[in-house]
Amino acid sequence: MPKLQTLNMDKKVFVGVDGCRAGWFAVALTETDSFGVFQFPKIPDLYSYFCDGNTHVRILVDIPIGLVDSKYNFKRRFCDVEARSLLRPYRQSSVFPTPCREAIYAKSYESACDINEEVTGKRLTKQTWGIVPKIREMNDFLIATDSAKEKIIETHPEICFWALAGKPMEYSKKEREGFNERKKLLQEICTSTDEIVQNALSKYRRKDVARDDILDALVASVTAKLSFQRGLKSIPEIPEKDSQGLPMQVVYTTVC
Repeated sequence: MPKLQTLNMDKKVFVGVDGCRAGWFAVALTETDSFGVFQFPKIPDLYSYFCDGNTHVRILVDIPIGLVDSKYNFKRRFCDVEARSLLRPYRQSSVFPTPCREAIYAKSYESACDINEEVTGKRLTKQTWGIVPKIREMNDFLIATDSAKEKIIETHPEICFWALAGKPMEYSKKEREGFNERKKLLQEICTSTDEIVQNALSKYRRKDVARDDILDALVASVTAKLSFQRGLKSIPEIPEKDSQGLPMQVVYTTVC
C-alpha cells in the first residue's frame, strides 16, 4: 500500500481517479498544494486509504456509476448523450456507450452484447467491454458501501478539460500534441503539474500506468479542488438515479 509522504490527511483532500492496467491510479491534492500519486489494485483499497477516519475527502472518478437496467424506464443515460454533444466536434467518441447493469455480469463479450441489445437496443463496443470489469467493481462496491455514495462521484476527463478550457480539446490524448495540450492547460491552473507528472512517470511503469492516465486523474483532482470553492456542476443539471439509487451524472467545474 502506498505511503502518504506530503499529504496532511487532517486537511481537505481532493482525489482524482482513473482506471489503469494495474488497477486504479489516483492523484491527491490538498488545500495547501501538497500532492501524492498512488496506484491501488482495487477500489475498496483506495477508499479505505483515503476515507477511513477522514470526512474531508472528495473523490472524482472516471468510470460510469449509475447504470441503466431492465427496471429503468429509459434505454440510455442522458448524461452520456449530453456529454457527447458538448464534446463535438473533436472528442465525442471519448464518451463510451455505458453498458446496462445486467451486461456487466456477462461471462463473454458476445453474451454481454446480446444482453445489452435486449435491454437497451444496442450492442457493446470492444472498448466498452474492456472497461466492464472496472464498471462492475465500482458498481458492486457502491451498492455495498453506503458511506462511499456521497464521496465517490463520476466525472469524465474530457468534460473536465472542456469545462476548464471553455472548449473541447483538439487532439487525442494518445498523441503527443494532445498530451501537451492538456498538460499546458493544467499548468495554468495547478502549479505542481510538472512535478506531479514527473513523479508519476518515474514511480510507475508505463505497462501499469499510462501517460494519459496521469493527466486524466490530475484533471479530476484539480476539478475536485476547484469545486470546493465554486461547486460542482452536473450533466444533466438534475441527475437521474438508477434502480439502485446511484446518480447518472458527469460532474465538472469551471475556472471562474
